[in-house]
Amino acid sequence: MSHPSDPAPAAQVPVMRPNAARFSFPPDFMWGAATSAHQVEGGNTNSDWAAWEAAGKVRTAAGLACDHYHRFREDFDLARDLGHRAHRFSLEWSRIEPRNGEFSEEALEHYHEVIEALHERGLEPVVTLLHYTIPRWLAEHGGWEHAGMERHFVRYVRRVVGVYGDRVRWWITLNEPVVQVFKGWLIGQWPPGRVGDYPRALQVIRRMLRAHVLAYHAIHEQRRDAMVSIAKHCLALTPNQPHNPFDVVSTRTRDFLFNNLFIEALHTGRLTLPGRFFERLPFGHALDFIGINYYTRDFVRNTGYNLPGLVGASGTLENERKVGKRNDLGWEVYPEGLRYFLHTFRRYRLPLLITENGTPATDEDDRWGFIYLHLWEVMRAMSAGTPVIGYLYWSLLDNYEWADGYAPRFGLIGVNFATQARIVRPSARWLAELIEKRSL
Repeated sequence: MSHPSDPAPAAQVPVMRPNAARFSFPPDFMWGAATSAHQVEGGNTNSDWAAWEAAGKVRTAAGLACDHYHRFREDFDLARDLGHRAHRFSLEWSRIEPRNGEFSEEALEHYHEVIEALHERGLEPVVTLLHYTIPRWLAEHGGWEHAGMERHFVRYVRRVVGVYGDRVRWWITLNEPVVQVFKGWLIGQWPPGRVGDYPRALQVIRRMLRAHVLAYHAIHEQRRDAMVSIAKHCLALTPNQPHNPFDVVSTRTRDFLFNNLFIEALHTGRLTLPGRFFERLPFGHALDFIGINYYTRDFVRNTGYNLPGLVGASGTLENERKVGKRNDLGWEVYPEGLRYFLHTFRRYRLPLLITENGTPATDEDDRWGFIYLHLWEVMRAMSAGTPVIGYLYWSLLDNYEWADGYAPRFGLIGVNFATQARIVRPSARWLAELIEKRSL
């Protein structure tokens, strides 16, 4: 398998090997889909993202979203009828702890009902503790820049695991922490809106790592057989000019920082930035599996010799002839990248769960082609011995896509946001057929 900094091979029709022709997904494979609270629930007004929206930082606010807060049972009915066996969702911290140290019994009971509704339908809950949003009171004290952030997070984790620990085995502490730092501290697109603030970005990464490690142990104190991880966004990377050594260096630098640093630190217990930084975390081996969120590929162009220059800039638009089919957000459909990450993370000898993989599409053939080609790569990896245990499509429902609003349609189930009607898309039914027969 090539390194992502090597030139991308020309697209080829997959060649089925004899062992792949006989491949069947195992009976206990975790088929399902994912959502997050702010993106689907509606009525979340007490978080940093709600404040960001109210300040006019994005063109579209979440508002009622999918009204999933009130319609979760009917949505889970649809997931069950589509053959799903697992469902990933997030708890909204700002509902559960609306004020510092005050926990809402009403919110805790609501999520208890959500978890029970999943069990009643034969869906394994995969619970995300923090999917980007934090309570407004905490954001006003500095959020991830606040020295007490880890303590606040672990207190929240202990509270919810104490309530749900006997009914939930699978936990995601943080969703895409590096994406959150990139969007919030380097390009200013998300809260708190900082631009190019590398010192604070590193501080936040350190705090997120420690928060996960402490939460990992807090969860295991209450449930010894818990399976705990993060959902790691993985971005396939290729040099803008493959024969330019500076683009190659920037690609490898970005690959290390974006794709490998966080997982490696949690595995080894050491946060290492070669030549610049070293710190020991409270513990190592703080992952029971690896959650992988994978969508696309980017090209990398070197812009200088300092840290921002070595990280480089996106060169995708300069490589139109090398880029494959694009989705409705302009992201390249590049299934080979998922195979690369499954192969790369195999070295940790941990189960791999695809916690997000999806595409915004108005054409159902495009959505199904995306799903099928990525599952083909999953099949190839598993037939070679890679321990992939599940595939959770993003998303179960059309939803609020942060700064992109409601235009991107990721859902297996479409949503008419004017009426809240659900429309099961053809791709959802085609995936259900695949799940039933357990093969491509």
